Amino acid sequence: MKEKTLHPVSGFLVIALIAICVAGGIYGAAHDYAVIPVVLFVLAGVLCTSITVVQPNKSVVVTFFGKYVGTIATSGLFAVIPFSVRKNVSLRVRNFNSATLKVNDVEGNPIEIAAVIVFKVVNSAKALFDVDKYMAFVEIQSETALRHVASRYPYDNFNESGMSLRANSDEIAKELATELQERLSLSGVEVIEARLTHLAYSTEIASTMLQRQQASAILSARQIIVEGAVGMVDMAIRQLKESGVVELDEERKAAMINNLMVAIVSERGASPVINAGSLY
Repeated sequence: MKEKTLHPVSGFLVIALIAICVAGGIYGAAHDYAVIPVVLFVLAGVLCTSITVVQPNKSVVVTFFGKYVGTIATSGLFAVIPFSVRKNVSLRVRNFNSATLKVNDVEGNPIEIAAVIVFKVVNSAKALFDVDKYMAFVEIQSETALRHVASRYPYDNFNESGMSLRANSDEIAKELATELQERLSLSGVEVIEARLTHLAYSTEIASTMLQRQQASAILSARQIIVEGAVGMVDMAIRQLKESGVVELDEERKAAMINNLMVAIVSERGASPVINAGSLY
C-alpha cells in the first residue's frame, strides 16, 4: 500500500458555506418558498458530513465506498468528501514493554528476557490496510524477534571470546532493533530504539549458574594473584642478588620462594617465624 497525501479544502470555508445555506433556508421558509429551503437544508447537512478535525501529531486516513482516497497528515480543520469514512492514526512515539519471556540461549540454558521497544507509525495507510490491528502485529513480532536474537547467543561467555547477552547488551540491542525494523516495515512502523529491560537465568538453574560465575571469578582472581606473586618473588631474589646482601644457593632460593609464595597467595595474613640460627 502506497500512501497518498491528501490536500483537503479548509474546514472554515465549508463551515461558512454551511452557515450561508442554513441562513438561506431559514429565509426561504420564512417567505413561504417550497423547494429552495429544503434544498439548502439538505446541502447544509451533506456538507456537515465532510467536516473533519485532525489533532496534532495524528493523521486521518480517508476512504470512500471502500476506495482509499488519501491521508491527511496536517493538523487542523478540513473538509473532505461527504459521507467518506475517516480513521485516525496516531503518529506519536510509543513504548511497548514485552512480557518476560522464557527462552533457551544458544547453549540450551533457560533464561528470562524482556525488552522495551520504542516505535512510531510513519505510513498510516500501511498500518491500517496492510496488517490487521498493527498494534497487535507490533507486539507479536517484537516478542518473536526477541526470542530469535536471544537464542543466537549465550547468556554469559565464560571463555571470554565472542558475544554474550550479558556482556554485549548494546550490540544485542542494535541487532534486535535491526531485525525488528525488517519485520515491522510491512506495517508502516519505524523502530526508534530497542533495549533489554530484564535478563536473568531461569529459577531452576539460577543457583547453579551463580555458583559457576562465582567459581569463574575466583579462578580469574587467583590467576592474577599467582602471576603477581611470581613477579614479586622474582624481583625480590634479583634485587638480593644484585645488592649482594646475601648469597643464596639453590636450596635457599627454593625455601625463600616457598615462603614468599605462601605469604602472598594465602587468603589469611601470614604469621612469620624468625629463624635466629642457620637455615640448615
